[in-house]
Formats: sequence, C-alpha cells, structure tokens
Amino acid sequence: MQIIPSFDLMDGRLVRLRQGDFEQKTEYPNDPVALAKELESAGIRRLHVVDLDGAREGRPVNLHILEQIAAHTRLEIDYGGGLRSIPALRQVWDAGAHMFSVSSVAVLAPDEFSAWIERFGPDRFLVGADVRDRMVAVHGWREQTNLHLFDLLRRLQNLNIKHVSVTDIARDGELSGPAIELYKDIIRNFPTLSLVASGGISSVADLEELRSIGCAGALVGKAFFEGVIPIKYFRIHAKAG
Repeated sequence: MQIIPSFDLMDGRLVRLRQGDFEQKTEYPNDPVALAKELESAGIRRLHVVDLDGAREGRPVNLHILEQIAAHTRLEIDYGGGLRSIPALRQVWDAGAHMFSVSSVAVLAPDEFSAWIERFGPDRFLVGADVRDRMVAVHGWREQTNLHLFDLLRRLQNLNIKHVSVTDIARDGELSGPAIELYKDIIRNFPTLSLVASGGISSVADLEELRSIGCAGALVGKAFFEGVIPIKYFRIHAKAG
C-alpha cells in the first residue's frame, strides 16, 4: 500500500480544511517544496496535491508550486483543483503532474469526462468520490447528489478507470479513524479497482488496517501535518516495502 501525503495549497501555502470548509482553515508553516524533498528522502514515492484556489476559481492557480516540486523531486504527483477543461489538464501535465485528480466532472459531465479519458487515457486519472452515507457529493462537498457511490463506481469501471479515492466526508479532518467497513465493501464488490482511502486517518494503526484489508493507497493529511503520524514512520514503511 502506498502512503500518499496530501498537500492542500492556498496562496502557495500549505493548509488543511475541516470537512472542506474554507472558513475552517488551518495553516502550516512548512515550505511545500522543501517538505516534498524531505518526504522523498524518507521513501515516499507519490504526492497528492489539491489546488484549493483553483477549485474556487475554476482554473489551476498554484502551478508554480507543482512546477517546483516536479523540478526538485522525482515524486509522482497527482494534481486536482480547477481542472474543468482539456487546456487546464494540459497546463497541469506540462507543469509536471503524473495524474489528474478529478471528482465533480466525472459525476456531472460524463460525456466531457469520457473525452478527457480518450485524450489522456484512463490510467492518468484519479477519480475522487466524496460521500455522505454512501451518496456522492460534488462541488467541494457543498452539493449532495442522488447518486449512490456504487453506481458511480460501476460507471467508472465501464470507462476503464482503475484509480479511485473515496472520502467519507464526515471523517475528513477529524482524526476519527477511516471508514473501514465502507472500504471493505468497495474492495469486495469492485476487486479490480485500485482503491485509495481518504479521510479520518489518525494513527499508524489505521494505516496498517487499511493495508490489511487491501487498499492500494492511503491519503494522509492532517495526521501527518500535526505529527500524529511522524515522518520516521514513512522511512520504516519504505524499508519494509
């Protein structure tokens, strides 16, 4: 299982939002590029970057941070936020991203998303499914849909999408533990998906449990930035793997 640190960017700085609420923001003093280099030295191979400014403005904003991380590390970066057109995807690709992290477009504009897949290939997309009681939410979690998570996953399978992250919104930023039973159900019903767990991870024990049930990856945000999961664990995990 890959441990994937999550960098949320606002005005070029690292922040964390509580349940996606821009009014409940915590800023961290770390320099994103220096921290990415430190993580790479600790054995991390992949990084999840969310452009919060881009999500609000509808276009990638923090591309300069992406460019610097890509230039100074070999990390595989998936990048999301403001990806609403093929030109925006091309900007992110040219800046050094390995994958595109998308969510709402896969739910609300399936024809457009199919065109993106045709242009770049299904393996270049990490589709994020954000759920409350297994129902999908969009637009930064502000809008609830009537689409069940499993219906979305079936749709994605038909598009040959393999990489999916699922966030239980109620757990995000709460350090309350991941949605283990939800992830078990997904893995049981969709065994060919490469599932990345997201939200609520609060300890090394949570990571070990996610690994044991068959998750392909785990996004770690608040638990890392607040020292609950120390960087030395990444070094131990890298040596063990």
